[in-house]
Amino acid sequence: MRIKKIKIGFKDVKTALAEFADRAEAIERGEKVKKETGVYFTSFEAFRKVLTPKRLELLHIIKTRKPSSINELARIAKRDVKNVADDVRYLEQIELIEKKETDNKTAPVIKYDRIALEIAV
Repeated sequence: MRIKKIKIGFKDVKTALAEFADRAEAIERGEKVKKETGVYFTSFEAFRKVLTPKRLELLHIIKTRKPSSINELARIAKRDVKNVADDVRYLEQIELIEKKETDNKTAPVIKYDRIALEIAV
């Protein structure tokens, strides 16, 4: 089985906008543009605010226990369901998890095995 990774890195806003503009110009010229996937933060501090220990724990539970609903995830994590739902919604917004609708339930899903943190020096 192939291990799937999601890349997390850091880019300041100026760099991200410049890369976006470069890609847009390449597309306009008809060039093929390599799709880059990953989650980028503007600073290490922003990364730490987003990937808190509790959110990392949720990612681990989702991957290893595969809960069938947000309620089950909250029970496993021994946390309030509203707080877990808020964290799941946020992790979905930054594309670290997906939600799958089945049997009138919403199950959080992770489609990667590892998170690769990339720090430029």
